[in-house]
Amino acid sequence: MNDAVLELNGIAKAYNKGTPGEVMVLRDAALRVQPGEVVALVAPSGAGKSTLLHIAGLLDTPDAGTVAINGQDMTRLPDRKRTAARRNDVGFVYQFHHLLPEFTALENIVLPQLANGIRRRDAEARARDLLGRVGIAARADHRPAALSGGEQQRVAFCRALANAPRILLADEPTGNLDPATSDTVFGTLMELVKGTGLSALIATHNMALAARMDRTLRLENGRLA
Repeated sequence: MNDAVLELNGIAKAYNKGTPGEVMVLRDAALRVQPGEVVALVAPSGAGKSTLLHIAGLLDTPDAGTVAINGQDMTRLPDRKRTAARRNDVGFVYQFHHLLPEFTALENIVLPQLANGIRRRDAEARARDLLGRVGIAARADHRPAALSGGEQQRVAFCRALANAPRILLADEPTGNLDPATSDTVFGTLMELVKGTGLSALIATHNMALAARMDRTLRLENGRLA
């Protein structure tokens, strides 16, 4: 029985297809992420990490291959069903926090839950619980501009987990922070992921951070090893 939370098989992706400038980014890439597993995705800049994450998170479609979440092939589903899967099963964290500046930390975590049909009272309770888990409950009513870079990224982590996804996809989640803050914030992310039983695929070029995860995949010449 296939119990992988995320499975990619035979993924291929090219840009500028059919032109002299065609660039083959992914070639027969394959991976499996098991429940509760935190996997590092390591590659140099421009090697296709972001493309792979976008395909895994159903933000982009491969030219070939399949993407399965919780055992269901998502590759050719209609847009409506792919959108529902992104909302319910996938959480995203990027290098920059992308918080909505006009809303407080609490509101930034509440909003995706409201969009998913959760009652405001319940959404606020979950948001406060998540903020407490990352150690910034006292900052709930502050807007992003009043938060430090590390605090902003902690809020982004909470927002990504607001709808209790099965898989977290993170693209250089601490790459925008200084080394000391990066180390602390990454530790918080690992505690949050492990504490919620989440699976995660985290792209990083930082080998010290990669070593703190369960295992490491390298993206080389469009393939995963």
